[in-house]
Amino acid sequence: MSSFSIWEVLFLLCFAVSWPISIARSLRTKVVIGKSPFFMGLIILGYIFGIIHKLLYNPDIVTWLYAFNATLVAVDLVLYFIYIGPNRRDLLGNQK
Repeated sequence: MSSFSIWEVLFLLCFAVSWPISIARSLRTKVVIGKSPFFMGLIILGYIFGIIHKLLYNPDIVTWLYAFNATLVAVDLVLYFIYIGPNRRDLLGNQK
């Protein structure tokens, strides 16, 4: 097992703290208007590419941080699809 970069770990930890805040907000308010599923999908894809790179060239414990972050973003994306329908109905209902 190779040594890992502390900078990569810090980068991933910052995101690992940020996504739960976004998830908690979605759960608390049930409002997802303004979030982009396309953006979240790209973020997940980026984490998948990071995982692939780690597995092929530099397998270490940091791989799990990529997987953890990808899971957090996936949870946020699922919440988006759960709440976007009611959010759109509420938005349309308030415009009348």
